[in-house]
Amino acid sequence: MAFAGLLSRPLPVGWTTEEIVEPVLLRACRGERVDHVPVWFMRQAGRSLPEYRALRGTGSILEAIADPAVAAEVTLQPVRRYGVDAAILFSDIVVPYHAIGVGVDVVPGRGPVVERPLRSRADLDRLRDLAASDVAHVTATVDRVVAELSPDTPLIGFAGAPFTVASYLVEGAPSRDFVNVKGLMHRDPALFAAMSDRLVEITIAFLRLQVAHGARALQLFDSWAGSLSRDEYRRFALEPTQRVLEGVADLGVPTILFGVGTGELLDLMASAGSDVVGVDWRVDLDTARGRVGDHAVQGNLDPARCVSDVDLGVAAAREVLARAGTAPGHVFNLGHGVLPSTDPAVLEAIVRVVHDEGRAGV
Repeated sequence: MAFAGLLSRPLPVGWTTEEIVEPVLLRACRGERVDHVPVWFMRQAGRSLPEYRALRGTGSILEAIADPAVAAEVTLQPVRRYGVDAAILFSDIVVPYHAIGVGVDVVPGRGPVVERPLRSRADLDRLRDLAASDVAHVTATVDRVVAELSPDTPLIGFAGAPFTVASYLVEGAPSRDFVNVKGLMHRDPALFAAMSDRLVEITIAFLRLQVAHGARALQLFDSWAGSLSRDEYRRFALEPTQRVLEGVADLGVPTILFGVGTGELLDLMASAGSDVVGVDWRVDLDTARGRVGDHAVQGNLDPARCVSDVDLGVAAAREVLARAGTAPGHVFNLGHGVLPSTDPAVLEAIVRVVHDEGRAGV
């Protein structure tokens, strides 16, 4: 039974064994027939919500993540506001690397910045094994969120895929051209492989800890895989991604692999072993389904189309539903994260129309 791992742990307060059933999102991830298309939004935890800004103030996002009470509340806010079919943990892909002392911070308006980028074999020693105590604040947040969620609303845990994490650690900051990480890959593939090995082990440990505390699905963000050619993806990204997914396969939770600008890589990504392949807005879902075979798909509304008014956002959502068709295996989402300027009323309306009109396997 897919949720056997959940039944092996003490149930959250207020839950009964009879209530531990597969939520619609998890069934859709497995390609099963469901009575409506499930929906959640990447970066729904925060960004555009006024209640999030009021809670967080102007402090660092890493400080907010380090406070389980704050992080749990931010995780839960969009579930209450939108009625989405899943919560997504309020965290960041660099959290485990910050926790083990790599020297990474998240700079407002810029993103992850590494004080000393990793570019030599000696730097590998900075990527030590991740211990549960390193991310106790994250698992405490998971505990709090799971205790508050209803049984039919799963928590999605997540991590960064090895290539995307490596791109931050080697570049030292967000990049448009990825010259440093690509230079390292091609100049010293053995060193890049050794770095990827360390990242694989850290990623598996981080994901397994989230599931051990109650996460019921996992998303692996390979946000910058779209910067790679097909040959580069095969040589440098695919195998480490496969190993991460193999490293959590025994947990029995659905897995989602997502990247930005990866339309030409979707078939390769589908071979990595996830249950679901995320699709950005650059590829229509009917085309994407043809590229990923029998995998479920997630996506793929352009976040920019949610910034206008409710009617235009709803019209855009209906276009996605039409492209997706009624075949099983569709999780509605944006093609990337919620933009900060998004009116929450637009997302509220999109959730309603997806629930009312989205059909999968009927």
